[in-house]
Amino acid sequence: MAKRDFYEVLGVSKGASAEELKKAYRAKAKELHPDRNKDNPDAENQFKEVNEAYDVLKDADKKAAYDRFGHAAFDGGMGGPRPGAGPRGGGDFGASFSDVFEDLFGDFMGGRGGGGGGQRTRASRGSDLRYNLRVTLEEAYKGTQKSIRVPTLAACDSCNGSGAEGGAEPVTCPTCSGMGKVRAQQGFFTVERTCPTCGGLGQIVKNPCNSCKGAGRVEKERQLSVNIPAGVETGTRIRLTGEGEAGLRGGPAGDLYIFIEVREHPIFQRDGMDLHCRVPVSFTAAALGGEVEVPTIDGGRSRVKVPAGSQSGKTMRLRGKGMPALRGGGSGDMMIELGVETPVNLTARQKELLREFEGLSQDNHPEGSSFFGKVKSFWDGMKG
Repeated sequence: MAKRDFYEVLGVSKGASAEELKKAYRAKAKELHPDRNKDNPDAENQFKEVNEAYDVLKDADKKAAYDRFGHAAFDGGMGGPRPGAGPRGGGDFGASFSDVFEDLFGDFMGGRGGGGGGQRTRASRGSDLRYNLRVTLEEAYKGTQKSIRVPTLAACDSCNGSGAEGGAEPVTCPTCSGMGKVRAQQGFFTVERTCPTCGGLGQIVKNPCNSCKGAGRVEKERQLSVNIPAGVETGTRIRLTGEGEAGLRGGPAGDLYIFIEVREHPIFQRDGMDLHCRVPVSFTAAALGGEVEVPTIDGGRSRVKVPAGSQSGKTMRLRGKGMPALRGGGSGDMMIELGVETPVNLTARQKELLREFEGLSQDNHPEGSSFFGKVKSFWDGMKG
């Protein structure tokens, strides 16, 4: 059967760049890898065809020869290199695949550098865990201690985490000789895979522990005490080293990360280290002046003087009455925003008095006078 065009094999145009060729090759190689196509008897031949095409097209000299003479450039009929030879006749065909082997098969072998020449350790580090913890604004202000229950994988007490009955030591895996990898010939090159016997650990347990079935760890709920420092806010992360999942077969434990969420408060709104509090004041107090008592986050009270003629939205500052800095260094401020209330459910007498007051206060509305003066200028400008 005649060979298919190499560009057609990779599914690219003749003018494809080196990056496009590599991208197309990787996609095709993963798609047609024999391990993923065990029910397809043609997969291995198609996989070899893809590798042969890319081996030629990725090399500038081979590609140039192929573009000029086609497949004849490699059958010796046009004076081109022999099959499997480099651009100058040196090297072998399969070896040129090694520069992309790690990049391509990283997905199958657990990432680059996952298998190669060193012996695998029998123990592996446990996974990190995340725990979302909600606290009140008062707790974030003062700091507190919280008791939490965390479901996790803990070291098996029966085997002390070794995975072997009675705590016996694991032995070297006979399949991979402790390497954690096995090699299989795939046509003209060798593929490394994780050892199916030991799962890449390099060692096996001959007599697995009955409690943990050889894993060295069991599911367990742990109760921990967490110190919440003063000044935390939503998004603060607290790391508890070694409080994550236990490692496999005696490996080191992972870490536990506590992510803080501060609940909304019915009175205060937080902005970094500052607190905001909107305080309603009567129409009379805003006009004549007076005092208003406001709460503070520490549970205390502060009396704030309301200047005569205060407008709704006026802000006053209470210094040092905000939230503390997370790692020390002072506290924020508390911002008091006045909200002037309009009376409702007026009696006939109150309405009468307000109408009388309105008639006597034409020149007592500075904000209104300023606004309507600007409106008049705007309209005059539009007419002009």
